[in-house]
Amino acid sequence: MDMTPSNLMPKLTARGVNVFYDDAHALKQVDLDIRAHEVTALIGPSGCGKSTFLRCLNRMNDLIEICRVDGDIRLDGEDIYDPAVDLVYLRARIGMVFQKPNPFPKSIYDNVAYGPKIHGLARSRADMDEIVVSSLERAGLWDEVKDRLEAPATGLSGGQQQRLCIARAIAVRPEVILMDEPCSALDPIATARIEALIDELKQNFTIVIVTHSMQQAARVSQRTAFFHLGNLVEVGDTDTVFTRPVDPRTESYISGRIG
Repeated sequence: MDMTPSNLMPKLTARGVNVFYDDAHALKQVDLDIRAHEVTALIGPSGCGKSTFLRCLNRMNDLIEICRVDGDIRLDGEDIYDPAVDLVYLRARIGMVFQKPNPFPKSIYDNVAYGPKIHGLARSRADMDEIVVSSLERAGLWDEVKDRLEAPATGLSGGQQQRLCIARAIAVRPEVILMDEPCSALDPIATARIEALIDELKQNFTIVIVTHSMQQAARVSQRTAFFHLGNLVEVGDTDTVFTRPVDPRTESYISGRIG
């Protein structure tokens, strides 16, 4: 039961969401509200459905032939699975940062400029320069790369590449950013930088993060949803879920007895 105050209209709503891979029932009747300008963490054991649910939110599961999604998912009240929805536009509104940093084999500048170019967000080179600079600044990367914007992005460290991917995601001015274990390939110092960045970004974006680290969920999120065996077991304020979970399965996972 999600007791969202009526004045806090959720940014994203999911109702009765089921996902099937052929005959395998991967997600079962998930109801979840994602609030604006908050970080919602999705936690649970491997294979529990958290990444599957995340990929429903910008229709990345459409790319998997054997995958079928049922149910209702809305962004600001609009059905994102409506056949009339422009997927390119939807994925500009709901950006994604993947587990492994995946910069394009282009320059640092061109990585960030790629999306704005496709979506026609810049009328001139000066416009584009401004978008690139502000996106790199917001991703906490500008000071490290400002003297080598034409250098290949693949020459950056793993943590820098992940911040570049965040800059690339925010360059198209999304409303929501989905992050699928964005720190799992990074060292502790790079992870701490990404976590600090997530905290800043929530002022301007709605963020949903899948994480295998309960400590990370506790540090960065305001709300936590616990998935287990394809079911959404519990959702609530992060502090409450971690300190006073309602469901015994949540308690078992947090205390390390399952997972």
